Amino acid sequence: MDDNSIIQLYWDRDDQAITATAEKYGRYCKAIARNILESEEDAEECVNDTYLGAWNAMPKHWPEELAPFLGKITRNLSFNRYKCNHAQKRGGGEMALVLEELGDCVSDNDDVEQAMDRQELVRVIGEFLMSLSAKKRSIFLRRYWYAESVSEIACDCGMPQNTVSKTLERARKQLRTYLCERGFAL
Repeated sequence: MDDNSIIQLYWDRDDQAITATAEKYGRYCKAIARNILESEEDAEECVNDTYLGAWNAMPKHWPEELAPFLGKITRNLSFNRYKCNHAQKRGGGEMALVLEELGDCVSDNDDVEQAMDRQELVRVIGEFLMSLSAKKRSIFLRRYWYAESVSEIACDCGMPQNTVSKTLERARKQLRTYLCERGFAL
């Protein structure tokens, strides 16, 4: 079933929308949640919550592309679950490493001024990503959007882990410089 047909099912409030979404995007959403949470049960719960989130969001919004729309819902739910699971403890795992790596690039202060600048920050980061080569952009997104491990990225790209790590390190430095040049305090 194509995306517009699935979206129309949501708009029609047809329960088949959930089934169609699960068939077409269930593995995609579960991979995102699993990479962030590292727990099969939590990932499954977030994916189910994604369907509910899509169900509630569709009457107000017709997404241009369904996969990124669902991916964003899954990712946000997974981050919220991750924060809840790690509120009292500092655990290991891939997500902790991803957040630590990006900590130097993006400040975690959340005052009113930063909240207002959030849209601008998103736009500038998008520009930065478009300035990268397709391969570097793919590596960056796989690590920092999908929270994949360096070893997994290296294996899939046929590169040594050290090369992937260096590529990510250079990209983070470039991002930091790019953001500083555009007036974002880090």
